[in-house]
Amino acid sequence: MGKTLQATIDGVEPVRRKWRERAREHLDNLAIPPGSLGDLLDLAEQLAAVKQSLKPSVRKKTVVTMAGDHGVTGEGVSAFPREVTLQMVANFVAGGAAINVLAGVAGARVLVVDMGVAADLDNSIKEKILSCKVDYGTRNMAAGPAMTREQAVQSLETGIEIAGRLAGEGVELLATGDMGIGNTTPSSAILAAITGRSAREVTGRGTGVTGDDLENKIRVIQKALEVNNPDPKDPVDVLAKVGGFEIGGIAGLILGAAYHRVPVVVDGFISSAGALLAKSLAPASVDYMIAGHRSMESGHRYMLEELGLKPLLNLNLRLGEGTGAALAMNLVESAAQVINKMLTFEDAGVSRNTPGAPA
Repeated sequence: MGKTLQATIDGVEPVRRKWRERAREHLDNLAIPPGSLGDLLDLAEQLAAVKQSLKPSVRKKTVVTMAGDHGVTGEGVSAFPREVTLQMVANFVAGGAAINVLAGVAGARVLVVDMGVAADLDNSIKEKILSCKVDYGTRNMAAGPAMTREQAVQSLETGIEIAGRLAGEGVELLATGDMGIGNTTPSSAILAAITGRSAREVTGRGTGVTGDDLENKIRVIQKALEVNNPDPKDPVDVLAKVGGFEIGGIAGLILGAAYHRVPVVVDGFISSAGALLAKSLAPASVDYMIAGHRSMESGHRYMLEELGLKPLLNLNLRLGEGTGAALAMNLVESAAQVINKMLTFEDAGVSRNTPGAPA
């Protein structure tokens, strides 16, 4: 395990209970019926505990969209060709993708990272993204390990370093995103490897495969698990055997966010695969995660259960890119403003409800 990775894992601490208690006491005194803002109050409590402040700020936001290709696409697991990954990276740079639009609404910057696109990017594109290519796509995990252990550590440490850089720039809220044709296949395999669930149980339609194509995808994932036998007690082994460079980057970004005490909104299925790896490496990292939404991908609910996270949104999304996380950023901002700006009963001069008083 690399020094950066080990130091980060060792440095991820649970949020302090005293800050949760202070935040809850303050929220319970707001001039509203107790609990009437529901889950928004829980989110406000989490933000206060992460930031160790009763006035947490999440104004400076960045969505980090990691891109990478997958050798397993040669097995026919996706409805789209591998070349679409590169084409979509260009679309991100041009500002024409869904993530650009939705991040703009949330007031967030989009940072695109080449973790392993299977092509050389034009200089005009490279100038506008972070070039952190581990390799030109992973190998076919149905025939052997997707990457070496060294590459798995490299992808994790790249994500950690990016989180550290952004935290140093004053970013107060991070979100994860992905782009990689075929990446629901390694994400399903990671879920199966970590939880012990069957390939059939965790595999969904991805880009829209159905019928025989879906059956093929299930067979490919099962074969990858059998060929590689990833060790569920060793998350780096799981990533190396059946993962992806962008998934490793996302896991590292989450670990880095937790290390620097920056809340991170986790997007959908692929991002949650990264979150599972992060939790397996540093269980306390979950304290800093916010589940943006529940994906239409069938295995996502198992990921959320394993993480112990309740998604903020359920909009039948299955795009990736960070779109669900970007949408959820507006709710995170709302939660921060609730604890920042709302008055308590005393400050507002509002009488509290008295037990036994007329309704």
